[in-house]
Order: sequence, then C-alpha cells, then structure tokens
Amino acid sequence: MIDGKAISISLFTGAFGLDLGMEQAGFHTVSIVEKDPDATKTILINRPLLQESAVPREIEKVSSQELLEEGGRVLDLRRALRPGEVDLITGGPPCQPFSTAGKRGSVIDPRGSLFMDFIRIVQEVQPRFFLMENVRGLLSAPLRHRPINQRGKDYPPLESDEIAGAVLKVVLAEMRELGYYVIYNLLEAADYGVPQNRERVIFIGSRDQEVATFPIAKYSKDGKNLPKWLTLRDALINLVDPEPEFIAYSENRLKFLKLLKSGQNWRHLPEELKKEAMGGAYNSGGGKVGFYRRLSWDKPSPTITTSPHQKATDMCHAVELRSLSVRESARIQTFPDDWIFYGSVTSKYKQIGNAVPVLLAKEIGSYLFNLIQGNRLKGKEMAQQLSLFD
Repeated sequence: MIDGKAISISLFTGAFGLDLGMEQAGFHTVSIVEKDPDATKTILINRPLLQESAVPREIEKVSSQELLEEGGRVLDLRRALRPGEVDLITGGPPCQPFSTAGKRGSVIDPRGSLFMDFIRIVQEVQPRFFLMENVRGLLSAPLRHRPINQRGKDYPPLESDEIAGAVLKVVLAEMRELGYYVIYNLLEAADYGVPQNRERVIFIGSRDQEVATFPIAKYSKDGKNLPKWLTLRDALINLVDPEPEFIAYSENRLKFLKLLKSGQNWRHLPEELKKEAMGGAYNSGGGKVGFYRRLSWDKPSPTITTSPHQKATDMCHAVELRSLSVRESARIQTFPDDWIFYGSVTSKYKQIGNAVPVLLAKEIGSYLFNLIQGNRLKGKEMAQQLSLFD
C-alpha cells in the first residue's frame, strides 16, 4: 500500500466491470491495458484520471515499466512505482485460446496466447496478489481435440494433451513458475447477489504465500439457509430507462415471440409453428433453450451475452417485445446506473456482455482487501488449491 491506498493495475480491462468491483472493495486502479477503442473511451469518460493509460493499446506492446510509470504519475509520486509495490494485478485474458476453434478443432495452447503477457507482467511487477478470471471451459478444455469418431477401442488411447483439463494444467504450470501460491475456483455470480446465472473461473495468486481463499456465498438457489437468488424483477425494479437502447427484432422474430409468455421459449409455441420458427435448428442437437426465449421475472437472468438479440441466445424482455436494453443489461451485470458506455448499441452490448459482474468482483476484492489490511475473513470451503511447494 502507498499512502494508505491499495494499488491495482488492470489488464484486459474491457468496460471496467472487474475494476469497478475492486474499487468498491477499496482498491485504487492506477493503470489499465485495453485495446478496444470504445471500451477505452468508456473508461476515459468515467475515470478521467486514467487518461494516460485509457488509450487503445495491445498488451503485447506494453512494458511493465510503462505501467509502473503511469501508476506513479496517477499517484503524484514524482517517481515510478517499483516492482513489489503494487498490491494487485487483475485481468481476464481473452477466452478464445481456451475454447475449441471452428467446428471442434484444435485448442490454442495458452503458452502461445495473450495469457503469457498476463504472466509476463505479473512476473515483472511482482504484485502482492494477482487475480485472473476466465470462462468455465478453461477447466475442461484439452489442448488438442480428437474427433469423437476417432476414439474408442479401434483407436489409440487419448494422449495427454487430448485429455480434458490439459489446458488447465498448462495454466497452473505457468503460474507455478511465478513462485506464487495459487488457488482457483468456479464461482456462480448469483451466489453473491448478482441477479444473473453466470459462472466464471477465478484464480488468485499470492506472492508472499498468504493462504487466500474465496468469499462465502451470500445467496442460494433454494433459499433454505441463505436468501434466495435475486431475480430479473429484483434487478430491474425502479430502473429509469425512458429511451431504452436496443436492437429491434425483425417482424419474423416478433411473429413468434408475441405468442410466448414470460419464462417461455420456442418449446411453448404451438406444435404446428415450432419447425417453421426454428428452421434448420429444429433438427439439431442440444437443449436450444435460448431460442425465442422470453425472460422470467421470477428467476435470475441467464448469462448476459455480447449479443442479447441473437436467435440462439435470445434475451427478450419479460413483458415487452424487445431484447433487453443496454441499461437493463448493465443493471443485471450490476454496473452503477451512472456508468456511461461509449459507442454504438452493438458495441455497448459487447462491452457489457464481456464484463465481470461488478458485485461479484467487489465480493472477491473485499476478501483480498481485508487480507491486505491484516483481517482474515472466513473463506469459501472446497476452494481448489495448488500449493507451489508440495
């Protein structure tokens, strides 16, 4: 900490959702790295003190020294921050490297991805903690996908890089090289007061081998021992959105959506219309629960996506014949109502959909902030731990 401030540097910042939560927890963001022009303009509008770093730039071209110098200027230190003085580095390297490419093709090795730039900056800045978030798929992704029709008794056994979880092993091995004590867990945002079902993998690394863990859930699905998950109704209550920004549905989509009630989807259409509504997707596999989906007032929102008007991931308003608006999506992601998003409606949806829910970030950040202050809170049980010195 410097002058009583817990210092944070943000990588892959997006629209600042993760960092807003960290700020609400007590951290002070002094530098960011984000390449999307609209996202950096969003940050600049809302956080003008970050004007030096809130410019589009690629992390591959950013040095740790630049980040330390920017942080020193934001803090008016008249010097650069030194390695070891930063309390926290946060970031979510793009999820594409941990997803299957194309039609179940090979998975990109994270050692050749932007993940390694996250590792590089942590290694050089030496923050007390790092926090990395990513998609659930990281936990089970193989490095190399073998088609299903090439598996079984007539084929060789799967090789180590074809086994589920191979990507996770690589990620943890690279973190091990940093010398940090690392834990990871899959967290459900709804457990922490976010009115949305959204799972994210969270990694926390401790430079000083402090045994961190994760915040305890405050809500539950069944509401037996904890308050019940918050709902879409809870999220949007009292929202003032006089001129909602959204992308209008086509007349063909409206033809079917208007036949559905809150909480229903294509399966509730009249039998004779289902095939017409679904087209080629009618005979495809999978649950297809997102097609022609009218949201339910009395459940958490499904995961907010970057395109809430897409046919396969419909986010149609519970009572109005339109997709969720930009401001409604932001409310569900627990952004403050006064947070301004810059860009086209499509760009705003993308920024919001890619963000970590602010309240989830705040809960994690509060645990870390208390740890920095010397206050150890009771942590979430069953956290996955990896001791780097076993």
